[in-house]
Amino acid sequence: MSHPVNRISGAPQQPLTPSEDRQWAFIAHCGGILGCVPSLLIYKLIGPRGRFTAQESLEALNFTLPPTILAIFLNVLALIFSFFIPAVGSMFAMVALLVWILLTVFSVIAAIRVNRGQPYRYAWNLRYFK
Repeated sequence: MSHPVNRISGAPQQPLTPSEDRQWAFIAHCGGILGCVPSLLIYKLIGPRGRFTAQESLEALNFTLPPTILAIFLNVLALIFSFFIPAVGSMFAMVALLVWILLTVFSVIAAIRVNRGQPYRYAWNLRYFK
């Protein structure tokens, strides 16, 4: 079995131990609190070293991508409308906050399950990437 190669130095990387694999999968789901970037980075950089990490970071990425895009879009609308119609801008900001709260709650639920070593599948996940 060949080991994944470090893309920067070209040196082979060691596969993750089972506890490290579970830890990185946990971090990928916890990263959902910050949006889709943490799970994307873990999937690309750490995923090749552990099967559970790759599976769970991809699941987290697929789940967090649409709400992240939606929250950014809503915040941009809130910023634009706050100059012209502040009440409408505030409503967009509140909806963006609600999206973030839901994203946080579901990410924490997934992180707790994954930390126990159990794979987690989000109920409402579009699974863009396979």
